[in-house]
Amino acid sequence: MSRDPVVVLAPGIWRIPLLGDFVNGFIFRDDDGQVTLMDMGVKASGPKVLAGLAAIGSAPRDVTRLLLTHAHPDHAGGAAHVARATGRAFGIHAEDANHAREGTSPPRDASFRLGRLLNRFARQGFEKVEVEEELFDGQVLPVAGGLRVVHTPGHSPGHCSFLHETSGVLVTGDAIFNVRGLRWPIKTFCTNFVMTTRTAHRLADLDYSVAAFTHGPELRDRPRAHIQRFLSDHRA
Repeated sequence: MSRDPVVVLAPGIWRIPLLGDFVNGFIFRDDDGQVTLMDMGVKASGPKVLAGLAAIGSAPRDVTRLLLTHAHPDHAGGAAHVARATGRAFGIHAEDANHAREGTSPPRDASFRLGRLLNRFARQGFEKVEVEEELFDGQVLPVAGGLRVVHTPGHSPGHCSFLHETSGVLVTGDAIFNVRGLRWPIKTFCTNFVMTTRTAHRLADLDYSVAAFTHGPELRDRPRAHIQRFLSDHRA
């Protein structure tokens, strides 16, 4: 488990361990010093995101873009804190944008009893944030030479993975966890678990040399082969 404030994934790209290796955010820094932050962890994680920024020698004033893989409180919980510190608003897929604006999670999978109970009784929210950009599938963001949006819905309607093609770093988001091995996200925390297992297959067709996860440490040794094998062996 990493105890460092950041873990280098590639030149100009870092993982921020926010709750050990179990919950992660990410930093992308352009050659001119502009910084993009992705995912802010739980409510208490906002200061850790900023500590990670300081650890690479950057400051809140250097941040020009904030991104969320999706609108769940373990990813957007610290978002408002970071937004206030940087003065920036967020980019998130259009299907999750209103949830981020309202500080609400998308509905849970109603095909499971627990999902129905969570939808009925639980209040799994976070402090709302301003959204300035609604992302779409295939969009290439001007981040560190180009960051491609890969829409992988199911965990939430607007859940996205991101591919930095220049470095070969893939951020899977919650499409796949790497917690004691590769595994699916918790079924009842998905909006549509079966869709999650289907859209994750998009990751098998991408080209990358590092697979980074929002839950769990990165894979550096033949990550695409490991993910392809997992997807082949673990169907819904």
